[in-house]
Amino acid sequence: MHIDVCNGDADGLCAVVQWRLHEPQPAQLITGLKRDIELLERVQAGPGDRLLVCDLSMRRNRPALMRLLEAGVSVRYFDHHKVDDIPVHPLLQAHIDVASNTCTSLLMDHCLGGRFRAWAVVGAFGDNLTGVAEDLAVALGLSFEDRRRLQSLGESINYNAYGDSEQDVYITPAHLYERLVRYADPLLFLEHERIGQELAARRQSDLRQAQAMQPYFQDAHVSVYLLPDAPWSRRVSGSFSNVLATAHPQHAHALLTATASGDFIVSVRAPMSAPAGAAEFCRGFGGDGRAGAAGINQLPAHQLESFIKAFSANRWGNLPGAPGQTGTV
Repeated sequence: MHIDVCNGDADGLCAVVQWRLHEPQPAQLITGLKRDIELLERVQAGPGDRLLVCDLSMRRNRPALMRLLEAGVSVRYFDHHKVDDIPVHPLLQAHIDVASNTCTSLLMDHCLGGRFRAWAVVGAFGDNLTGVAEDLAVALGLSFEDRRRLQSLGESINYNAYGDSEQDVYITPAHLYERLVRYADPLLFLEHERIGQELAARRQSDLRQAQAMQPYFQDAHVSVYLLPDAPWSRRVSGSFSNVLATAHPQHAHALLTATASGDFIVSVRAPMSAPAGAAEFCRGFGGDGRAGAAGINQLPAHQLESFIKAFSANRWGNLPGAPGQTGTV
C-alpha cells in the first residue's frame, strides 16, 4: 500500500504532485488545512507499506514516525522545517533542509532532477519564495505572462489551505490535489481547469478586505494586525502576511485572527531582508514553523499585549538598530 501525507498548502501539494507524476502509483492521500500538522497520527500502515511525507514538521510528527518505522513501514520524508535530530533507521530516507531559501517542493525537484520543475516553481511561489521561483521559471524559458500565471496559481493554492474548517475554504486540499495531479504541466492545468481562476478571484476579494485594515500596533521595525472572526479573514491570513512581508521587507509582521473563543490564531513573518527567528519566537508562545514564517495555533486573549511587547522587542534578524534583546522569546 502506498500512502502520501502532506500539508494542504501549495508547497505540500506540489511536492506530492511531482512525486506521483514521477511514480504514478495508486496512493491514499492524507492531508488537511494549513494548521493540520500532526497528520502522521492518522496513518495506519504495516510491514511493506510505503509512506511519502511532504512538508510536515518532523519534530511535531516524530512519535508517529517512529511508530510507523518500527511497524515496518518504509518512509520517504521531504521537509524544510527545523528538526532537533533526524532518526537513523534503515527504513527512513530523509530529505531535510531548513535553509530559508528552500521549500519542500524544491527539495522534491532536486531529488527528481528537475523533471517536473514547473510544479516546483508553483510550490515555491506559494511558499513566498518569489525570487527563487522567478529564477527557476526564467531558467525554464517561461514568458513573463506564464510566470505570473504560475505565481498566481501557487499563491491561490496556498490561500486555499487556510481556515478553521473545511467549510471556510473553497475546495478541500484533497479534492484540489485530485485535479492538480492530472497535469504534468501546471500551465495545462490552468488552461483546462477553471478552479485556478476561481481561487485567484476569491483570494483577491479577500485581500481587498484585509488591505483596508489599519495596523493595531506599528513601530519602526514591526507591524501587528488584528483581523475579525470571519471566514474571509481566516482564509486570507497567509496571503495577507505574505503581501505585507513583500511590501515592507525590513519589517517583521504578525497577523492575529480572532476566534470564536476570543483567542487568536497568529501568523508571523520575519523580515524578508533577514528571514530568521520566526519559529523560535513563536515557540515561546506554543507555536512553531520555519525561520522566515511561523505561527501560533492559539494565543490566549490575555497574552495579546505581552505578545506585542515581545514581538516589538525581539531583535528580528539582528537588524542594525533593532531594539531589544539578542535572543529569542
